[in-house]
Amino acid sequence: MAKAYTPGLKVAARTTHRARRLLPIAGDVRVAVGDTVAANDVVAETFMDGDITPMNMANRLSCPANEVASLMLKQIGESVEQGEPIARSKGIFGAFKTEVASDATGTIEQVSSVTGQVMIRGAAIPVQVRAYLSGTVVEVLPKEGCIIENDVMFVQGIFGIGGETEGVIQVACSNHEETLEADAITGDMKGAVILGGARMTAAALRTAIEVGAAAVVSGGLDDQDLKELLGRDLGVAITGSEKIGITVIVTEGFGDIAMAARTWRLLADRAGRTASVNGATQIRAGVMRPEILVPLEPGENENEIDPTLAKEAGMLDLGTTVRVIRDPYFGLLGEVSALPTEPAVLGSGSRARVLEVRFPDGATAIVPRANVELIEG
Repeated sequence: MAKAYTPGLKVAARTTHRARRLLPIAGDVRVAVGDTVAANDVVAETFMDGDITPMNMANRLSCPANEVASLMLKQIGESVEQGEPIARSKGIFGAFKTEVASDATGTIEQVSSVTGQVMIRGAAIPVQVRAYLSGTVVEVLPKEGCIIENDVMFVQGIFGIGGETEGVIQVACSNHEETLEADAITGDMKGAVILGGARMTAAALRTAIEVGAAAVVSGGLDDQDLKELLGRDLGVAITGSEKIGITVIVTEGFGDIAMAARTWRLLADRAGRTASVNGATQIRAGVMRPEILVPLEPGENENEIDPTLAKEAGMLDLGTTVRVIRDPYFGLLGEVSALPTEPAVLGSGSRARVLEVRFPDGATAIVPRANVELIEG
């Protein structure tokens, strides 16, 4: 049977998901294999060195660099407060002495007799890694972190901004084709993961931020609204570090695009349940997609497991669900109905590998394989 590989998004009613929770540097892991954790639980922590504040003490004291150490009122290893005197000049005949106060709070780390610089190290910065996903710890990586596993409903988006968060799913639109407007966002959505339908407006996002929502998930987003929200053009890079007060996930693409009906139904049916959400997106090497995870109870959704999940990831086959990502069928979902083995001549005159897609209304279209993405599950 003809097969082909294509990148795609995963939408699964039930799948086993593993979350790797790692520290940026070596530290302490606070859980053990078999522990049950909640999304907000701290599973590992460490301390990163504080910032260095350099002070040109030789210049401030008007003395040679090799005399700075003898003029210090505080020595290496001692704690200092910002504004506290830490050095004093000899003055002239014991008078007209100059005192220099510390520019920062911290610990004196170095006094150089070569450059005359004094280095003050700020307080250590605590770094905590939270579980993010409620589940069971299945592996501990000593001094690094752990791996957490659970059965979840799993939805990948096409694009997102903002980092990891979690909240209760609240439905703001009555169906997957409804635009998410500002008046659909209410005060009781504080801390919630808001489910929209089609395009989310800039006004809706501003209102969601004002009420303190954790995240907004909807089908589409206008690129100008995104620019207005961020205050700049995003460019092509990794997202997830934006500090805008909310996480935003687009499931279909830019523009006025309705969320896929199955995706919306899966999320809407879990209204009132807690979801873990991450907007981090990387489009180039090491592709990373935004995600929504809803932990499931034992036996929940078992009858919804799609047999296509057992197929090799990324493999196109007859009957596989795909989304067309180029005009004139942009955003439409359908099933692969044929996989011709020979390249076809396109309207531009170029030759490319193609496939036939059958849409829900029964219509079919021939599209280049590069113009579709796989919807796994």
